[in-house]
Amino acid sequence: MSVVSSVSVRRALVANLLLLGFLGAFAWIEASYPEVYYRSVQEDQALEWASFWSFLVAGGVFAVAAWRQRRTTGALPWFLAGLALFCVFVAMEEISWGQRVFGHRPPDYFLAQNYQQELNLHNIASTDLRLLVFRGIIFGYGVLLPLLALLPFMRRLFDRLVVVPPPIELAPSMFAMFWIHFWYPWKFTGEVIECAMGFGFLFAAIANAQGFSKERGRGAPTWAAALVTLVVALAFSTAWWSQNRQNGEPANLELARTETEALKNDLIEIADARGTTTITKCGFHKRVYTFVEKKKRARPLTEGSFTGLVNRGLPEARAEFFLDPWNSPYWIRDRCDKDEGRRVVFVYSFGPNRSRDSSRWEILGDDIGEHVLVEP
Repeated sequence: MSVVSSVSVRRALVANLLLLGFLGAFAWIEASYPEVYYRSVQEDQALEWASFWSFLVAGGVFAVAAWRQRRTTGALPWFLAGLALFCVFVAMEEISWGQRVFGHRPPDYFLAQNYQQELNLHNIASTDLRLLVFRGIIFGYGVLLPLLALLPFMRRLFDRLVVVPPPIELAPSMFAMFWIHFWYPWKFTGEVIECAMGFGFLFAAIANAQGFSKERGRGAPTWAAALVTLVVALAFSTAWWSQNRQNGEPANLELARTETEALKNDLIEIADARGTTTITKCGFHKRVYTFVEKKKRARPLTEGSFTGLVNRGLPEARAEFFLDPWNSPYWIRDRCDKDEGRRVVFVYSFGPNRSRDSSRWEILGDDIGEHVLVEP
């Protein structure tokens, strides 16, 4: 049974308008309001939660589609079931399997080998491999597969293999995602495309589920509207919750202040020893552990005041990987404006809510940090 043409032109037009409008809106925000864009693409913001919920809900809908395919055709719905598992896997990877949500400490392997020091697999792979796989999934599933299904002999082969392609009508949006991600016109493009991809998979899942429904095609607009509304509502509500959750025991707050002050002093001492104002460069923004591992000039941090806090009770595991009391990495940011002669360097923790609240220039929200350099 083929479900290649499972959505009407009108419904496809709406889906493409939503997806392309979403991409266009973020392009406009990035160009017109860069600070708003910067804040919106950070972890635990609505965009990331929308990626999580869209993939998770898509996984559920693909599971419904697989069940309906089994009931309707009697065939083993391995492809749709695989898509359901894939979407759930992507959703959980997006939130690092709940690491930041619950504040648990990842195993040492992930802290050392994952460049984001998070409990997920995709950030262990090299950047080139991640980009290749990501783009391959968008183009292969969203564009190539439905195009091949237009060929009669390929459609018959897909039916025999129980492969259910996404609707060809979604191919324009999927190709736009592929092209924008390949072009990468602005910073954090990947975060925007991940979210758009989640909604693309959700629309495909709805179409596939409707294709195997007894009332084929009927109710699809209602389904889509309800599920998109649900995803958006969940995204904003969980973003609000994650940014306002508190684990601000006075002891942890005091520890974070002491530790960021120690990191500040270490950075100043190393810079003084090298005869410079700072050991970072303009535009630098990385986790302290990554800085230490990648740059020789930062190696003295492993023997400075921060690691010396082990003698005062700082757990060695946190000291080794430069983690704050909430098991999130400490960060260093070096921001400058050469035209204005302005430069700010600070070291900071995400604080109790385990979410970045600071801007590119200031320590904000419940983030806890210390300025290493302020010019002028």
